[in-house]
Amino acid sequence: MGDQNKNLILATALSFMVILVWFLLFPPEQQAMDPAADGAVAQQAGGVAPAPPAGLDGTPLPPDAPEAVAAEMPRIPIETPRLKGSISLQGGRIDDLLLKDYRETTAPDSEIVRLLEPVGGRSAYYALYGWSPSGALGYEDVPDASTEWSLISGETLAPGQPVVLGWENDSGLTFTRRIEVDENYLFTITDGVQNAGDSAVRMTPYGIVARHGRPDTVDFFILHEGVVQMSDGSLNESKYKRMVEYPVIERERARATITEVATNGWIGFTDKYWMTTLIPTPGQPFTAVSKYVPGAEIYQTETRMPAVTVEPGQAAEVQNMLFAGAKEWETIRAYQNNLGIDRFIDSIDWGWFFFLTKPIFAVLHWLHGFIGNMGWSIIALTLLLKAVLFPLAYKSYVSMARMKELQPEMEKIKERAGDDRQKLQQEMMTLYREKKVNPAAGCLPILLQIPIFFSLYKVIFVTIELRHAPWIGWIDDLSAPDPSSIFNLFGLLPWAAPEPTSFLALIFIGVMPIALGVSMWLQQKLNPAPTDPTQKMIFAWMPWVFMFMLGSFASGLVLYWIANNMITFTQQYIIMRSHGHKPDLFGNIAAGFRRNKPAAK
Repeated sequence: MGDQNKNLILATALSFMVILVWFLLFPPEQQAMDPAADGAVAQQAGGVAPAPPAGLDGTPLPPDAPEAVAAEMPRIPIETPRLKGSISLQGGRIDDLLLKDYRETTAPDSEIVRLLEPVGGRSAYYALYGWSPSGALGYEDVPDASTEWSLISGETLAPGQPVVLGWENDSGLTFTRRIEVDENYLFTITDGVQNAGDSAVRMTPYGIVARHGRPDTVDFFILHEGVVQMSDGSLNESKYKRMVEYPVIERERARATITEVATNGWIGFTDKYWMTTLIPTPGQPFTAVSKYVPGAEIYQTETRMPAVTVEPGQAAEVQNMLFAGAKEWETIRAYQNNLGIDRFIDSIDWGWFFFLTKPIFAVLHWLHGFIGNMGWSIIALTLLLKAVLFPLAYKSYVSMARMKELQPEMEKIKERAGDDRQKLQQEMMTLYREKKVNPAAGCLPILLQIPIFFSLYKVIFVTIELRHAPWIGWIDDLSAPDPSSIFNLFGLLPWAAPEPTSFLALIFIGVMPIALGVSMWLQQKLNPAPTDPTQKMIFAWMPWVFMFMLGSFASGLVLYWIANNMITFTQQYIIMRSHGHKPDLFGNIAAGFRRNKPAAK
């Protein structure tokens, strides 16, 4: 391998390290909704649906309906193959929801993941639907957050077993709410009103998802947590800290952004693995609102539908959907395809390299369907990626082999040029042209590995399919670092390993990071060490620097890197043999340990 080629490979590897450090020290800003643009929309009162009345925008309940009452109100159980919880008859809130398929930790007795929580709990998180009055109607004429609904039909909300709630005011209006749920995570809410009065009434239906207090977040720069919104094909994201900086809109009594959606969209809150999203019927225009209520510290998203006029003796109804559950790729994609929910799959945070992360995960999911184990699926994915890149890798290895053949001629050029760097460069370039060798060809596969590495890191970090996914033995969560540690001799000593989040975990690494370092070291030993002392030292330290640098990364990512190194090692060995160059692996290893003898006098 020529000195220029070695320098380029070294620069590429060091650049990779710099990129990692740069991303950790200077995280990029997430895309956020434009407050200036939304503020301008908010000034157009005629084009913005009215805000829900007090008590419906997430603010605390009025004195005559304290939070304690909300906890004591009758509830309707929710029981599906994947969900359990209840609906409060006060306000008709969907505010108690647990995900039966997921636990907080990998321990078998760990608690089931709770998604929604009633008002009065540690951190209230709920969905609420209703009507905003206009004209002659007052707030007392429509159901609000403190309304006590009656159960008209149904006993337990389950797939194929809807429940219907009812409430009647003193002005001849009868309100109904039909709630349905499927076998996964989609609720369908149909709000209806029957006008038995003497005059027409006009109302605006709405939906709300509210969170009381700032929720606990992972707060990592490559992950978006907060508002996620699709508006006519445009995806907007806003973190919780960004919501606090929204422009003040007096008519909203809050900081808010308002977006008019013409045909298709949705809005809600996304966590790392879970999501609660309001989904108006596709094709229906609506107003999307993202709001922060100061003082009460309430984060809220809303959908406000076009106003409805109900004549005497007539009825009207509006239907909306609510997604509340895990961000499973297959489930969300099915909702997108079957229900026409625009780009619903983008509720999963695919990141900047979405053009790579999406197909990479799709292939990984497909492989998992055949293999049934995510660890072996990652190895199979690595094989496929290496097969796709093999033509480039082959040219790279051939170029490296030809560079090795030119080594004697290159040494002669160095002797002739001496200290004349310009002459050296000119003669080197002439030699490359005559022999038709590209010294940079060996670096192309390495450059391609960088975006693939980041894309796979993103996939493993954000997709729930990798959460708590086991591989073999002690690796019971491919989304978490290797739990083994040198600190306790990988479990042989009677004390626990350092916590993954502690500084000691960066030093006392596990089995897989060590295997990563060894695989990189073996790959280097296919070629003799560089003659330049500086290059030799850097190349000698590089595998062990990467070993500690990637030791705290997810096990799935380390597994990919180990598999990639071993496949690359095999490919390079075979290609070198096919070109008449038998790699002296053991000789190169021995040379690395052999000390230079002092020169004889």
